[in-house]
Amino acid sequence: MTSHQSTQTMKPATAAKKLGVYLEATPTEFQEGVVTRDELNALQADPPEWLRELRQNGPHPRPVVAAKLGVSISGLARGGITEALTTEQIEALKQESPEWLQKERATQADVRKEAVRIKEKNKQKQEQQGR
Repeated sequence: MTSHQSTQTMKPATAAKKLGVYLEATPTEFQEGVVTRDELNALQADPPEWLRELRQNGPHPRPVVAAKLGVSISGLARGGITEALTTEQIEALKQESPEWLQKERATQADVRKEAVRIKEKNKQKQEQQGR
């Protein structure tokens, strides 16, 4: 008896998320098909022109926009950003530096500091328990 190995596939939305691109900006054949694990690996290893262009200029999905602006996805929403943005639009926002962006960046910095503090505290606690 031979074992049959099925090819793992994913929806285009999942593949776009893994590639860090905005699904609606991808080619129609990408949006309407399914992507195998091998195809995804090939796209990551040797991205075609459309993928390089999307990664460089956008439009970018909200997680990428948030990362480029140094804020959380919730912070984007509080700032009124609910759609994908191009690299040009992100750079313009950075230049404008509206009050909401400054506030959200400060909040994000505080969250990171707190995460580091908690990690250090837990590390010390573990070291003390190990004695």
